[in-house]
Amino acid sequence: MLGACATEPVASPAVADIGDPVPGLTSAELARFEAGRVSFNRQFTPEDGLGPRFNENSCNACHTSPSDGGTGETIVTKATRTDVGGTCDALGTQGGENLRLRVTPLAAAAGAQRPPTPTESTHQARFTIPFLFGLGLVDAVPQSTLDALADPDDADGNGISGRVGTDPSGRPARFGRKADVATLADFTGGAFRLEMGLTIPSHPLESAAGDMPPTGAGTDPAPDPELEESTLTAVVDFVRLLAPPATAQPEDTEGLALVQQGQELFSSLGCVTCHVPSLESGPSDIPALSHKIVPLYSDLLLHDMGPGLEGTCGPGASTREWRTEPLMGLRHRRLFLHDGRVGRVLDAILAHGGEAEEA
Repeated sequence: MLGACATEPVASPAVADIGDPVPGLTSAELARFEAGRVSFNRQFTPEDGLGPRFNENSCNACHTSPSDGGTGETIVTKATRTDVGGTCDALGTQGGENLRLRVTPLAAAAGAQRPPTPTESTHQARFTIPFLFGLGLVDAVPQSTLDALADPDDADGNGISGRVGTDPSGRPARFGRKADVATLADFTGGAFRLEMGLTIPSHPLESAAGDMPPTGAGTDPAPDPELEESTLTAVVDFVRLLAPPATAQPEDTEGLALVQQGQELFSSLGCVTCHVPSLESGPSDIPALSHKIVPLYSDLLLHDMGPGLEGTCGPGASTREWRTEPLMGLRHRRLFLHDGRVGRVLDAILAHGGEAEEA
């Protein structure tokens, strides 16, 4: 099942090992990828602007397994408030967007601690670290494809009402568990701000990078913005050019038959309604990302997953709504669901409720 048709021939990306760049890049694009990898692995210090509150000091400290761009052991905690009228408050002024685990030495000496869960919050949730593999192709999927897949009023009567998520500015969004980040650049910049406490050119104030409540004068002496635009661009390039995980195929006849049986069941039970096996990228200034089949197993839309998976809200998502989790690369994961509550795919499937209940 594919998304909107492309105007040029569509091809699957060539197979690459996990953590490798998308095949077919030019030498200049490969150089950008490798330069981005260096910044991705850079360990930031308080003198660079790290903190005062932070989780880790480098991108690959979280995104480390099975290779750079993967997942990790860090768990992110968020807290939100749903107002009486149903509006979602991310509680940014109280640190609700990311209750960071650590403080820098200067901040600790000033008495700063990990911020408590905001007293005004109505919901909290824990989040595992997402894979970054193939996100350049995800970014290149036309918005028209997602609009065509959406069915917010369940017009076809199949019980599935996927909705396009929105970011805080109301733009259509596809990144993040709540489909609340519009672009790959926003997704990357948000990680620098909310995971490492680094101010960036588009968000130069420390209040936008996790210093909540303030840790006091002199605890973060680095001038703002703390992250250079060139470093941010390099990391965006690295993430954009990471190849999607290759699909494994059993070599024996019995294994192949089991996979085929599973694919047929996956389709006949209705799982593919949300976990769309593949989408198509649109035109891109990087030919290796242009008009390619993305083996995503997601529609990138929001769905009501029932009370058992209730968590935080988002700018365009209720506490029960989650973006369909992409399943590509599933064999490289050890924990499943947004909070890693289960260690078996079977248990993750059985936890599905809401729109997935019938399937």
